[in-house]
Amino acid sequence: MDSIWKRTAETPRFAPLDGDLKTDVLIVGGGLAGLLCAYWLNRAGVDSALVEADRLCGGVTGNTTAKLTIQHGLIYDKLLREFGLEKARLYLEANREALGQYRELCRGTDCDFEERDSYVYALSDRRKLDRELEALGRLGLLAEFVENPALPMPTAGAVRFPKQAQFHPLKFAAAIAKGLRIYEHTKVLELGPGTAATNHGTVTAEKIVIATHFPLLNKHGGYFLKLYQSRSYVLALENAREAGGMYVDEGEKGLSFRDYKGFLLLGGGGHRTGKKGGGWRELEDFAKRHYPQAKIAARWAAQDCMTLDGVPYAGRYAKGTEGLYVAAGFNKWGMTSSMVAARVLADLVQGKENPYVELFSPSRSLLRPQLAANAWESALGLLTPTAPRCPHMGCALKYNPQEHSWDCPCHGSRFGEDGRLIDNPATDDKKNLKVTREDVS
Repeated sequence: MDSIWKRTAETPRFAPLDGDLKTDVLIVGGGLAGLLCAYWLNRAGVDSALVEADRLCGGVTGNTTAKLTIQHGLIYDKLLREFGLEKARLYLEANREALGQYRELCRGTDCDFEERDSYVYALSDRRKLDRELEALGRLGLLAEFVENPALPMPTAGAVRFPKQAQFHPLKFAAAIAKGLRIYEHTKVLELGPGTAATNHGTVTAEKIVIATHFPLLNKHGGYFLKLYQSRSYVLALENAREAGGMYVDEGEKGLSFRDYKGFLLLGGGGHRTGKKGGGWRELEDFAKRHYPQAKIAARWAAQDCMTLDGVPYAGRYAKGTEGLYVAAGFNKWGMTSSMVAARVLADLVQGKENPYVELFSPSRSLLRPQLAANAWESALGLLTPTAPRCPHMGCALKYNPQEHSWDCPCHGSRFGEDGRLIDNPATDDKKNLKVTREDVS
């Protein structure tokens, strides 16, 4: 179950907090977004500290496919239709800057940074690709249509973005963590104005950034309605034909491809957390058909927070929370989105102007169709007359036989068969979980 990244690199270890601490900025959460925020604040000379409940980048960052690209599916046609030309251009520029910042930071760093072209392909509907190309033309971005992308199955073509990149996320994280004030195995138990009580002492800070994948405060911001979580799966295949670039299906449940040092990383099988989906079985079946000589060298899964409109949340936690900020909802594009969020938040906590604040504001309109879908799932989860129930907000947990876990379809919390918490927003283990024959069937 370890990703290829965890097998081939180890992040540095940091001691837990030992007693009370005072700092100007506290960052809660040691994934890539929190780590980058700490990095930029340290580079600006801001007194800051980062606390992580487990290990640095041990969660979603360690289970990514690690693509560095401004091509986030067929996002630009959608942004033009729903947000207009100016905001679509801001999204493009924010991510273009993020890619450039990765190039700068990876220069001279042993993190397997490689330039690659990026492709979004469609299996049957070329019209979606044509609309995206038209949108990109309006935004002044050079992209091209590829009739026959180098994939093992027939497609309707692909949109190609040249000179994107890929890297090793944990090698990168280890490099930028040097010299930062980081405390691992330090869990925040309670947040108050300017304070965070942890299991190893209380941190007092003028400003606090919540970068815990799913925001941990329920009473502000409405994130339990503004986000849902999605599972996706990866196989690292040996003896499979190289992709030669980074590929992703335009459909939510499609496949993705990239190479890493002789391995083909095949991703897909996705589904909303707590629901049924293809999982690794779907990937194994595809590999047997199209790469019959391949062997599975590793398998892992990732969990992503999805926003109402496809744009991440990065900014003030809620309108009435002075000094409290958040980064969340990267919609399966966590690498460039982490950089964008970190730059926005680093500017905000320093009182600097940032052109992307309004676009990524978590307080923007909730009036999106996904809001109704999230509310419906929450209602179903609360009304389902079964046990066990999630300690986060009381929704009924569903057993996941492929991963041997109990998953919440409302907000995405996950627990092992032994009740150990795997994924937030729940903050504590779940006792007395029992798997029955009916759960497995």
